[in-house]
Amino acid sequence: MCQRRRFAHVHVPIELLTAGRDLTEPTLSPDGSMVAFVQRWRGATAIMVISPDGGAERLFSTGPDPSAGRGMSGGCFCWHPSGLGAVYAAVDGEIWWQPIGGAAVQLTALGRECRAPNVAPNGEYFVFAVDDAEVWKQEMDVQPSAVAPVRLDSGSDSFCFDPAVSPCSSTVVWQGWSPPDMPWDGAGVVTCAVHSGELSRWQPHEAAAQQPRFVPDGSRVWVDDANGWLNVRVDGELVLAESAEQAGPTWGMGQRSFAVSPDSSHVAFCRNEGGFGRLVVVERSSGRVTNVGKGGHGQLTWVGDRLVALRTGAVTPTQIVAYDLSDLTVKPTRTVLAVGPAAGWDKFDLPEPSVIEIDGLHARRYAAGAGRTLVWVHGGPTDQWQADFRPRISYWWSRGWDVLVVDPHGTTGHGRDYQRALNGQWGRLDVDDTAALIRYAHAEGWATPETTVIIGASSGGLTVVAMLADYCELVAAGVTSYPVSDVRALADVTHRFEAHYTDTLVGDKADQKLFFELSPINRAEQITKPLLVFHGSDDPVVPLEQSKRLVERASDVVTLVVYEGEGHGFRDSANARDELKRTAAFLRDSVPSWHL
Repeated sequence: MCQRRRFAHVHVPIELLTAGRDLTEPTLSPDGSMVAFVQRWRGATAIMVISPDGGAERLFSTGPDPSAGRGMSGGCFCWHPSGLGAVYAAVDGEIWWQPIGGAAVQLTALGRECRAPNVAPNGEYFVFAVDDAEVWKQEMDVQPSAVAPVRLDSGSDSFCFDPAVSPCSSTVVWQGWSPPDMPWDGAGVVTCAVHSGELSRWQPHEAAAQQPRFVPDGSRVWVDDANGWLNVRVDGELVLAESAEQAGPTWGMGQRSFAVSPDSSHVAFCRNEGGFGRLVVVERSSGRVTNVGKGGHGQLTWVGDRLVALRTGAVTPTQIVAYDLSDLTVKPTRTVLAVGPAAGWDKFDLPEPSVIEIDGLHARRYAAGAGRTLVWVHGGPTDQWQADFRPRISYWWSRGWDVLVVDPHGTTGHGRDYQRALNGQWGRLDVDDTAALIRYAHAEGWATPETTVIIGASSGGLTVVAMLADYCELVAAGVTSYPVSDVRALADVTHRFEAHYTDTLVGDKADQKLFFELSPINRAEQITKPLLVFHGSDDPVVPLEQSKRLVERASDVVTLVVYEGEGHGFRDSANARDELKRTAAFLRDSVPSWHL
């Protein structure tokens, strides 16, 4: 009998990291007979369909490429209630009608950026967000010139996300907020009566709401953190009050961290258990909890007895799965419908991280046990690297590196207080927390300062630069991509979504002394350990100029690599491979005891 070989001590090849496709937004059709999803592969995107029982995938979209979300976000398409097709947001900024087996037809002609279409259950109209700032309604007519879209919002909120229509098609709700708040600071729920246009707005006290939708019976459902944790509520009542997050931060449209059963009796959601995901179903009447599956789950839809989700885990390549929920007294069966990463990951014994909790701080350790550690700081900073599928962690772990993923204050997943503790101290508290976790790793004997390298991108790069300036005795070197090094300059030039992010993370822009103290570029001359910096020439979030100025101030210990045409994140696979190869060479030079 032939057995599959598994490799416990073989290097994961670069090619395995840069191959494969991204999957987002799996969504059951109204009758449950098909699952549509968005794939991104080699720079192109498409909507695909597959049976919920499994089988061959088929191409669905025939028009311009869909504008895909990333990870557990979506906002790309919505099935028509007839099941005869879907409306989708395309890369040209317009909304298109895609019938099954037919040619795509353009529905809008606004010449702007349209997202998150949602079709009314009566099939007569759809609503959508425009430029992240407005909500519009348009009749379902395949001739854009024949109908005039109507704006629903009043402009009182600077940002409007995720419009959704009620089961009776008479009401639309969406998430809205304005600076200086970010969505996790103070977003509310806006309600619009379709026929009268009357608007009302609700927001939890000193908290934020997200994902406003409707239960099939017409009740309102949303997520808020009024109790200190992001928990699901139906008509204001908590489905399951717990000290665990049931959603993630709103970094984009289309997050679907929960789904309600067709008869409105149960709610499914993914619980964040210290950075580890678990899908559960709660019976609303009794509060009884059924464990459905381990791993991070998102993009949930529930039709009939089936629940479909995007699933990922430390050893589970991102996949689309379907669960049979016909009998919740037994463990639901799971069917894998599609897998994103390239074939071959199942040949490696990938690591499951262990939970680290010390002095109120959190981290997860992927242990290789070779006496050297990469300390990885996530971006955001209002975010978290959960124990989901992260090929780069597996890549370095397979080469003998422990990977310590740190959750300094400001990280999500540990409640509102932990996340908001960073406000006013970005560039200081997160750096001190990371230093404390590194000291703990050294005390445990996992590594020494000579075999510890800190790595991170974007806001995580700020922590990297500050660590080398303030705690150089704890690390041998640092690696960062598109790092924030000057928070004052960031406040002046960053893109619209984050334009006021520093108002809460740092403070009033007029306080020049505070911004100066929290910007590690002003301590760059203290950097004496090697620092490798990668940056895209066209980065709209953290301009390349920041890294150029960092090099000027930090003398010859900083090496800057610029990728032409890249933005905030490197999409070209050739650049991704080059980044890994340069990092490997840098680590060999910085940590001489590491030999490939």
